[in-house]
Amino acid sequence: MRALLTPCIQRDLGLVIFRPGGDLLTMFMAGRVLISNEPDFMKSLPAGGLAETSQELADDPSLKNFFTDERVISAAGGIDVLENWLSRRTSGCQWADDGYHMSEMTFRRHSGGSVRLCWHHDNLLRDQEPKLLGEIAKRNLAEWILYTVRLAFRFPDHHQITLPELCWWAAINNVIAAMPEAPARQILRLKPIEIPHGVMRECDIEPIISATSEIVERAKPVLALAIDPETPESFMLIPKRRRWISEKYTRWVKAQPCAGCGKPADDPHHITGHALGGMATKPHDLFTIPLCRRCHDALHADTISFEGKHGSQLEMVLQTLDRALALGVIATGKNK
Repeated sequence: MRALLTPCIQRDLGLVIFRPGGDLLTMFMAGRVLISNEPDFMKSLPAGGLAETSQELADDPSLKNFFTDERVISAAGGIDVLENWLSRRTSGCQWADDGYHMSEMTFRRHSGGSVRLCWHHDNLLRDQEPKLLGEIAKRNLAEWILYTVRLAFRFPDHHQITLPELCWWAAINNVIAAMPEAPARQILRLKPIEIPHGVMRECDIEPIISATSEIVERAKPVLALAIDPETPESFMLIPKRRRWISEKYTRWVKAQPCAGCGKPADDPHHITGHALGGMATKPHDLFTIPLCRRCHDALHADTISFEGKHGSQLEMVLQTLDRALALGVIATGKNK
């Protein structure tokens, strides 16, 4: 049971008094209760009982379009998986009333989601489209998708999914474009859009940057590789080498922690030796490691001593590439 209550503070006595009403008194009879500050999206809700939900984001009205988006539902597994989850999560009919309920259950698909109903209420509501049924279906979608996110990241049962975690799940499942504008602006720490009123001069009009498009752009991989097994050089006896260059990748490498001391890096170091590169030519940009200025100078001053202290440059390159692949920085696809 959950409730949104207004406290009455008695500062002289150091007491806080709540007036829950008769319907919510049982909430305080089971022992200790958890008290937390009200989230921003609940400030417009009236005081009183709240719908039962295990995830706070399920109540966020700005995310309703995200949870009901077909691309997001498909990424989470589809309606069949939702109904399988509902059969394990709910033990009876979701149409709550004090009337008759049959023991046989079925599913009623509504508003892009699904609701678990007994045969009696499924037949009773067959020719109706009550608003409450749509709200139950949307809540089922929200809680199921958040459950899928928690399961994907192997979080414990009590973990509350945060907006950045939901955004990251959407990014790795290629549905980040479904993120609505309001939560996208919150993730990017942008101010809410304020629509000006009244007469304005044309020179005072400023374009509004779409936070959703910005977050989609940022979610794209830094490096998209295209594999061509039959390049012209592959058929030459002595092909001319081409140096592979990617400023976007070296910029990402530079932003990683130093491979030597772990402090913020300053340079993307192209590894030296190991028969890589050519006469007066650096190795490919793919063979770079992040180094701070001090470690970079130390490596060039005495490579053997540096590698003896911090490890081989080849191991550092493999660790950097492994991190880039694990974070989706390097992805297969067409060059852009």
